[in-house]
Amino acid sequence: MRFLSTTPTPSERRGNTQRTAGYGLPVHADAIAARLLQASDDRTTLPLLTETVPGFDVPQAYDVLFAISAQRRARGWIPKGWKIGFTNRTLWPRYGVWQPMWAPVWDRTVTHAPGSVATLDLTPLVQPRIETEVVFGLRSGLPATDEPRTVLEHTEWIAAGFEIVQCHFDGWRFAAADCTAAFGLHGALVVGTPRVLTDEGRERLVGDLTRAEVTLRRGEVIVDTGISSVVLDSPASALAHLSRCLDAQGVAHLVAGDVITTGTITDAWPVTPGETWTSDYGDLGIEGITLSFTGSR
Repeated sequence: MRFLSTTPTPSERRGNTQRTAGYGLPVHADAIAARLLQASDDRTTLPLLTETVPGFDVPQAYDVLFAISAQRRARGWIPKGWKIGFTNRTLWPRYGVWQPMWAPVWDRTVTHAPGSVATLDLTPLVQPRIETEVVFGLRSGLPATDEPRTVLEHTEWIAAGFEIVQCHFDGWRFAAADCTAAFGLHGALVVGTPRVLTDEGRERLVGDLTRAEVTLRRGEVIVDTGISSVVLDSPASALAHLSRCLDAQGVAHLVAGDVITTGTITDAWPVTPGETWTSDYGDLGIEGITLSFTGSR
């Protein structure tokens, strides 16, 4: 990931960096970002931004998201790539969200699981849920594209992923602007054993990624199943969508080494300490993950 630090933020391009909160005080993207970071540190929920900041919308939410990124980098956090969420269109009616969103992932939120087995402490997370995803590792910078084949030409490996999403709004109730600003709901990402791609494998994978069958288990019980086509027709298409959106925003590039998770193929399920969850990706040729949870809730 490369942020373009000399590029104006979306709100600066609009010539409008200040908003007014419902209690008569000026609210900047930096101030809202600081409030969300404090909620993350304190593991608490907040009132909806869309109900407390008049006119708060998705473009302003990205102003906040990139202000969070700047503050995290100042704290020593290192960006490692991106998550793109709400690519599973079957979930849009449930959450009242009608478009994908994206957010950075970090050295402190991404875990690579040797042998696709890992343990994760849930204590720092708020209302955590688990999602089954396909993760991409880029071998070179990815320009804006709408072609899955182009995405795979720039991909070094793919892997199974568990994204642990979290929500800083009570009851997982929000509008698109709220969840976008609040870290894109990102809490943690566990990456399984990479499948390094060959030229032959890339060509075959274009089709395989449109029809992969994924199974999610808690213990020995099947909790959910899904088909990869629900993710904007293919996880590769979801990554292409991200490339176009970042290009349009003009705030970051996809670069070699980026780790990108492309959205949940199953539903997002609540998780608690003491549970062990596993994933299976059928004939896709990637090893599923076994993830155990510790911590206190």
